Amino acid sequence: MSRSLREVVFVDGVRTPFGKAGPKGIYAETRADDLVVRCIRELMRRNPALPADRIDEVAIAATTQIGDQGLTLGRTAALLAGLPTSVPGYAIDRMCAGAMTAVTTTASGIAFGAYDVAIAGGVEHMGRHPMGEGVDPNPRIVSEKLVDPSALVMGSTAENLHDRFPHLTRERADAFALASQQKYAKAVADGRIGPELVPVATRSAEQGWGLATVDEPPRPNTTLDGLATLKTPFRPHGHVTAGNAAGLNDGATACLLAEEETARRLGLPIGMRLVGYGFAGVGPEVMGVGPIPSTEKALARAGLSIEDIGLFELNEAFAVQVLAFLDHFGIADDDERVNPWGGAIAVGHPLASSGVRLMTQLSRQFAERPDVRYGLTAMCIGLGMGGTVIWENPNRSGSTTEETTK
Repeated sequence: MSRSLREVVFVDGVRTPFGKAGPKGIYAETRADDLVVRCIRELMRRNPALPADRIDEVAIAATTQIGDQGLTLGRTAALLAGLPTSVPGYAIDRMCAGAMTAVTTTASGIAFGAYDVAIAGGVEHMGRHPMGEGVDPNPRIVSEKLVDPSALVMGSTAENLHDRFPHLTRERADAFALASQQKYAKAVADGRIGPELVPVATRSAEQGWGLATVDEPPRPNTTLDGLATLKTPFRPHGHVTAGNAAGLNDGATACLLAEEETARRLGLPIGMRLVGYGFAGVGPEVMGVGPIPSTEKALARAGLSIEDIGLFELNEAFAVQVLAFLDHFGIADDDERVNPWGGAIAVGHPLASSGVRLMTQLSRQFAERPDVRYGLTAMCIGLGMGGTVIWENPNRSGSTTEETTK
């Protein structure tokens, strides 16, 4: 039996304010699963036209699937959020690209016809669950030299990129980091970042209850001179610092995906249309270059070129990783198409949640930019991978489903 694929759309996305990991962070005494439950509830509140029993799947990612980030998180979060017991769910782990993979996996199910509507997202509470907590890496990884030992330390893999591409200097990385902070601050001041945030009640045994309404990690007073003084914790006289890399963070994201005609029948908004995606592997010790082959793969399969992309949302795990991507594709460090509202160096990177943050921002940018047809979200992934998702702007004048399929 032949079967045609259906169009998949990004309906809406939300996230908690991102916090700093650790005992002084805003979520130090808040459960990880409660963060993602709050996002699911907010999605339903913002989209009252969607009956809860029309949701066919809930896929929630976490890198460290232990404690309050374990127990088949998609299912438990769905139940805790008050969705009907008929709504199934599951958990996903692809390290930093967990939420991205939750989107591509459920979107594939929608395109195939298994689902009409799905929720996808991710959560990471790095204060409660540091990356790698409870894992037992097979000793063969090191003893048989299957990968370089530095592959298990993400900061070391970023230093390896500086070694491989010496023209990607610390000065360039610091300048990119400063721009991220400045663009984020401007986006907040202009009201562009904020509407997607879900207020979260926080608890502190010492200070009582509070309400998280803004991101905690940004450092608006950052200067180049200040960045130049920071230590390089992964290597003496290295290049990677706390200023030109994303921090350790807590936070959650969630989004609604739907088959396009179903979304229209239900009166749901259409933020963007899925064009295609790609994942690729690279040497684990240089995982930061992963988005390069994944983007090449996604573009080739979509019949597009890098010149067709009008907006880029690139996850800033490390400045050098983004710079390597930009250099490869001949894009300037300060190209206004790239992370126009800043990125993870400013706002934070709660690992498995970040993919949906990128998508939510791209969707909101599409609404402001009817002149742009295509955008992409891309990120490097621990253990040597990259992921890229290409989207079409439905707000573009003359944009149609038929155009996408040509």
